[in-house]
Amino acid sequence: MKKIAAMTAIVMMCSAPVFAANTNPAVAQGGGFNGPGSTPAQTGGFTGPGGGNTTVENAKSMRDDAWVTLRGNIVERLSDDVYTFKDASGTINVDIDHKRWNGVSVGPQDLVEIQGEVDKDWNSVEIDVKQVSKVSK
Repeated sequence: MKKIAAMTAIVMMCSAPVFAANTNPAVAQGGGFNGPGSTPAQTGGFTGPGGGNTTVENAKSMRDDAWVTLRGNIVERLSDDVYTFKDASGTINVDIDHKRWNGVSVGPQDLVEIQGEVDKDWNSVEIDVKQVSKVSK
């Protein structure tokens, strides 16, 4: 009898996610583009001020682990994962792991947007990049 009760409990726990209803309308519709000029409804996240781009000069004075978004050019490769990034306010070293490129290929002439964290050491500042994307001009 205990075996039957245990098996029933296991089957019920495994099948519960199958019966859970998805109440998110964006996901229920399949997400993505729905028509000309349509904007999908935001389903979460911060919507207030402060989410915009910053400059290299500002990033250098931010606290360690601050999240930044920079627009500019990757102008030189310094080592395996370290590159020089330049915008109108100056240059900074950025650390971009191979997995963060996501198939994006860029050259010094391409405008890119990078998102990442400020990484401060005793005498240096660099950006630990989490996402790279090419920006159309």
